[in-house]
Amino acid sequence: MTAPMPSRISGPGQTVLSFRWMMAPAVAFVGLMIVFPILYAIWLSLRENSLGMDDRFVGLANYVELLSDGEFHNAFILTWVLYGLALAMQMVIGTWLGFTLNRVRSARNLVRTVAVMPFMMPPVVVGMMAIVILDPAVGVANWLLGEVGIGPSLWLADPKWVLLTVAAVDTWQWSPLIGLLVLGGLQSLPTKVFEAAEIDGVIGWKRLVHITLPLLAPTLLSAAILRSVDLLRFFDVIYITTRGGPGNASTTLNIYAYQQGFEFSRFGYASAGMITLAAVVMVTVVAFSRLRQAVAW
Repeated sequence: MTAPMPSRISGPGQTVLSFRWMMAPAVAFVGLMIVFPILYAIWLSLRENSLGMDDRFVGLANYVELLSDGEFHNAFILTWVLYGLALAMQMVIGTWLGFTLNRVRSARNLVRTVAVMPFMMPPVVVGMMAIVILDPAVGVANWLLGEVGIGPSLWLADPKWVLLTVAAVDTWQWSPLIGLLVLGGLQSLPTKVFEAAEIDGVIGWKRLVHITLPLLAPTLLSAAILRSVDLLRFFDVIYITTRGGPGNASTTLNIYAYQQGFEFSRFGYASAGMITLAAVVMVTVVAFSRLRQAVAW
């Protein structure tokens, strides 16, 4: 008797073909949800696309106008100032929080659950909470200042304080995320290094500065990358609390592009601003990523 012929012959070629078919939905999703919007924004930034006017190709004219636009320059500077303030505060407070959570022994799960609650809240809720708490007339922030003999502040309505205030609100929400990342980094550090350091008498601040923080550097830089992406395109809380005011004291690049696009209907010019912001975010992330590779162990 002859053996029955197999109904289907499989081989490396069919395996590759099957793998490609399985990847097709993911590739289609990336193309539709990421690549296409970026390409469309670039195409739009090269055109004069305003409500009530004929759509026409203008090349790099929108980008040239950005270079001479004083309001864009102000928004660019404010974006970096807010980024620097918020990132510095979040890295310091988040690192401290991570070390603190690492030392918690009783009710550990409850403490960690409470700690992560701020960044689980929607930005709209955080923004509305900030408006109520920082209200100059009835807000609890000014009431607490009055209890210790300090005069009230306008907080979100004072050009000198608005950026620091917005940075503090964002720090309250996102420092716990950095704290959890630092906590995970601390728990993954090699214990033998600390045992050897203790034998050599390296304890306390010396161990923190010369051993713990250098070993944590990749984790800290990863946290900085995550927060940099969000902070450079910071929009929601600013729009809810100040809408770029008072005046243009909190008008970052995201707020400025939104105003140009949806308030003044200059969609091409707004797209040029957002492409510029995307380039800034990409350069910052690449710089942090290379720095992280340099300190990896």
